[in-house]
Amino acid sequence: MSQNNPPAGSDALVQSLRGALHGLIQDPYPHVPNPESCQKRASVALILRVRPHFNHWPSESSEASAQDHQDRSAGEAIDGFFEQSWVKHGDPEVVFIKRAAREGDRWTSHVALPGGKRDPEDEDDKAVAIRETAEEIGLDLTSPHALFVGNLPERVVSTSWGKVPLMVLCPFVFLWMEPELPPLKLQPSEIASTHWVPLRILLSPQSRTSEYVDVSDRFARRGGTILKTAIRSVLGKMEFSAIKLVPSESLFCSTTAEFFSPETESNTSWGGRFYRWYLGDHAGSSERTRPLLLWGLTLGMLADFLDQLPPHNAVQLWSYPTFTSLDARFIIDVLTRRLKQRNQGRLQGENQTAVDSQTEAVATGDNPWFIGGLSDGMKHPGKGKNATKSYAVGVMLEGYYDMARRGVWIAASVRLITSTAVLLYAVKKFRKR
Repeated sequence: MSQNNPPAGSDALVQSLRGALHGLIQDPYPHVPNPESCQKRASVALILRVRPHFNHWPSESSEASAQDHQDRSAGEAIDGFFEQSWVKHGDPEVVFIKRAAREGDRWTSHVALPGGKRDPEDEDDKAVAIRETAEEIGLDLTSPHALFVGNLPERVVSTSWGKVPLMVLCPFVFLWMEPELPPLKLQPSEIASTHWVPLRILLSPQSRTSEYVDVSDRFARRGGTILKTAIRSVLGKMEFSAIKLVPSESLFCSTTAEFFSPETESNTSWGGRFYRWYLGDHAGSSERTRPLLLWGLTLGMLADFLDQLPPHNAVQLWSYPTFTSLDARFIIDVLTRRLKQRNQGRLQGENQTAVDSQTEAVATGDNPWFIGGLSDGMKHPGKGKNATKSYAVGVMLEGYYDMARRGVWIAASVRLITSTAVLLYAVKKFRKR
């Protein structure tokens, strides 16, 4: 029956993945040094596996071939892995984590890749990704079943509305070469859940959606509740590109509040529920029913990888951040229309997706951590197209936030003038009575 066949296009996707992994091995991306004013570095692991199909389940363990890959080059190990029947007819997947809700954490409850900040004792950036993956989800990437493939473009992460660099973020790609995984061990203070998501879903246009975030505090850092509420009423929420994740397998840390909390929606006042919704509270009790959305920095890193797979259009995962308020959206669109056309002409195939409500990834050039300037990319003596390729978000977003901020204040001024005019007109009408 048709339902017993592998998903349509899965065989072709497996072969495309094989070619993409070979490309990462043969053509690594350049190292990005720290800006002078920022010494922090962080690494994440993009971990791939192939889920066997029911009709092509491996008849015996492939442990021997997995152990053999340590004696072969990475390219030879990949060729041997993808020649197996269960791999050819399998479904490639990526693992994501959902971070635990922690007050004051910049990335609380966000969907992300396993990883974290570099410690002084870490040997290099790759060692950070390996250590953090073991600590957060209990998966040993030094296992003979795990193959290090290569890296994705490193990037300087800076605040979206300022010019303060936070860290250099380094993504690394690993391939799990067994049909089965060892039991994962989730760190309760860090991880709420893990989710394996098929690549075909990540590539599907049907998975595209948006995330809406309250960013009023970014405009009124020193303002009180009244000012922030006023800004929120003018702008609405900020809208970001996102992918709705549909996991094939999920594991939850049962000791976290997100898994089960004594507080329920029925025990919460209507006013409290409305307030959380209005603020876009990611860590509230409604999180249990919210869809898993991939956006921001993690979407940017994923798009770097997906762009190497057919149809090679991962840049379409992304659209310019804007606001839900129609007048603010219209004014920003008018102000930035020519700028967008100019920047898109300079894009030349780079992925511009790593931006969220608080941070963005900045391309590196002569100025090590600029936002408004145009990057010429990282110059590197190595061979291959990736050796001179950097994460070029600065190209797409060059000047955009300056114009967007201008549009925000124009929209606020128009509303203020309109409201004042209406109020004066009403007062005059009232006095004539």
